[in-house]
Parts: sequence; structure tokens; C-alpha cells
Amino acid sequence: MSELWLSELTGAICDTVLMVCISAIVALFVGIPLALVLVTTTRGGIYERRAVNSTLGVPVNAFRSTPFIILLVALLPLTRLLVGTTIGVWAAIVPLSIAAIPFFARVVEVSLREVDRGLIEAVQAMGAQRRHISWHVLLPEALPGILSGFPITAVAMIGSSAMASAVGDLAIRYGYQRFDTAVMVTVIILLIAIVTPVQFAGDRLVRHLLQRA
Repeated sequence: MSELWLSELTGAICDTVLMVCISAIVALFVGIPLALVLVTTTRGGIYERRAVNSTLGVPVNAFRSTPFIILLVALLPLTRLLVGTTIGVWAAIVPLSIAAIPFFARVVEVSLREVDRGLIEAVQAMGAQRRHISWHVLLPEALPGILSGFPITAVAMIGSSAMASAVGDLAIRYGYQRFDTAVMVTVIILLIAIVTPVQFAGDRLVRHLLQRA
């Protein structure tokens, strides 16, 4: 492996970490409120609004089920509009964030739906306002599930980012096209090295919360 390739690889790894971190933050701050709206506006929810739920559910399902490579191409006009280019780290952040938001929202939604219905009804009977139920009952009770789902989302984003980042480009140019197995193996090992601490940190945090509960 040449020094040029190693230099490009270092930059590619940094770019990948940057785009995943920013996209993960976007998914966190958008996905949780979105999931909360989906859960509370569904049938029997504390803010039951079937029309709102259906309106939000359709695009969430559409983006979640679309393969990332297709979404990447389809969002090129929006990416150019938002960041002024369709190449580079910031251009990759746009489709990566849009793909991560509905994925994480559905993960959070599952955790919110697992909150004991009896607990919610008991709090309602005590006269709690609906916004208090959302922020002081639903979210705290679902927090372990939300935190365990976030690393899963981040890992999925790392996999998707390989299609849009320089890491994937290097693997194709130096590994696949030049039939260099060492390059391909190196890229795979580095991606695993990025994924492992993310999953480990998430698991440790969840266990810590469960022990304190």
C-alpha cells in the first residue's frame, strides 16, 4: 500500500466520522420529537390526530424503505440547494441525515409504544397535562430503549456512509479496481474499528441506566 493511499485513507476516515457524527446529531434531535408525535397522535394516543399521524407516517415509511444509494441520487437537487454542491462531506450529510431521521424515529417509536399504558392512564387520572405526560412519563420510561437504539442507528449510518464517503471510493479504486485484497481488508477492519466502540458505548450506557432504575 502506497503512502499516497494511506494519506487519503486517513482523510477519508476523518471525513466519515465527521459526516456520521453530524448526521447522528440531526437524527437525534429530529427523530425523537418526530417519534413522539407519531406515538401521541395515533389512535388512542394522548393527542389523537389520525390525519396528522397518517401525513407524517407516509413520508417516514417512504424514506425508511428506500435504499440509501437510490435516496442519495434522488436527493441530489435538494443537496445542491442546501449546501451548494453534490460532492464532499457536507453534500453527503444531507442524504445521510434524511435517511437516518425516519430510521431512528421508528426505533424510538417502538420504545415509546412499550411504555406501560396503565402508567399513562394513572398519570392522566392524577390530572397531569398531556405535554407533561409526553416529556415526564413517555420519554423517561422509554429512555433505555431509545439509547440502545441510537447506536444501532449510528452503525447503520456508518454502513450507509461507505457508499457516499471517500472510504467507499478508496475501497473501490484501490481495492476492487486494482484487485488489491489488502486494501479491501484494511477498509473493512477500519470500519469495524469505528463501529465497535459506538456499539460498546451504547450498551454500557444502557446497562448503567438499567442498574440505576
